Amino acid sequence: VQLQASGGGLVQAGGSLRLSCAASGDTISRYGMAWFRQAPGKEREFVSFIRLGEGRTYHGDSVKGRFTISMDNAKNTVYLQMNSLKPDDTAVYLCAADRGIITSTIRLSQQYDYWGQGTQVTVSS
Repeated sequence: VQLQASGGGLVQAGGSLRLSCAASGDTISRYGMAWFRQAPGKEREFVSFIRLGEGRTYHGDSVKGRFTISMDNAKNTVYLQMNSLKPDDTAVYLCAADRGIITSTIRLSQQYDYWGQGTQVTVSS
């Protein structure tokens, strides 16, 4: 599967953005899909995870209550709705996919086989 992330940009603190991760080559319903982010000089950080049939979504502690992950199987696309953005949310956001990932490991970036190129999100204070 190939992943293409888009939707990043510059936004003021308190604003919103919606990121998209468009998949091609295979259907996202076969995969666990995640968003990670990486700021300069920092480690890659788990943001959110979704999988068809999982029954729930997962979010990192720093984004709980502000970010929502969703998937549109007809468009073969995963979305990340980001609200109440803070300057600390500034990072490159990357989407990732893996077919057989175990739920207990979804926060570990090294468990994902497929990655998109990332989209920059900058939040100004």
